[in-house]
Amino acid sequence: MGSIILVTGGARSGKSAIAERRTLSLGSPAVYIATAQAFDAEMEERIALHRARRGEEWQTHAEPIDLCGALARTQGTPRLVDCLTLWLTNLILAERDWQAEAARLVETLGAQASPVVLVTNEIGAGIVPENPMARTFRDAAGLLNQQVAQVADEVILAVCGLPVKVK
Repeated sequence: MGSIILVTGGARSGKSAIAERRTLSLGSPAVYIATAQAFDAEMEERIALHRARRGEEWQTHAEPIDLCGALARTQGTPRLVDCLTLWLTNLILAERDWQAEAARLVETLGAQASPVVLVTNEIGAGIVPENPMARTFRDAAGLLNQQVAQVADEVILAVCGLPVKVK
């Protein structure tokens, strides 16, 4: 079975860069499974910055919804999923059953023969959001992160650009 590594942290904590280095340490070339969708110019710019930082060692697969399918199609090489919280957002906005998709992801991760590094945001440390949709998202992200962390071989918390081993 391949290693499952979860990298979490707050906004701009350095989690993506930590996850990229960790993935490349498992072998190169590596596959970058991008879950982001560019709905506006600001998000297009963020995606472009991520691509520019990565360089030639990566083969990028854009997959906003079918994460399990992307993992199946890219077996045989280290993969980086960036990020679970954007994937969750995509599922919720598409009115998909995120709980069923999360259970499917956990099952899929347990069957991986090649390493998978997953990036996620730790969003539960702030104030309680004022609207129901934001509270639903916060709760869903926390539950998804717990489920993935349970099956992960390693969990890394990014703090100020530094990796802190949690599990």
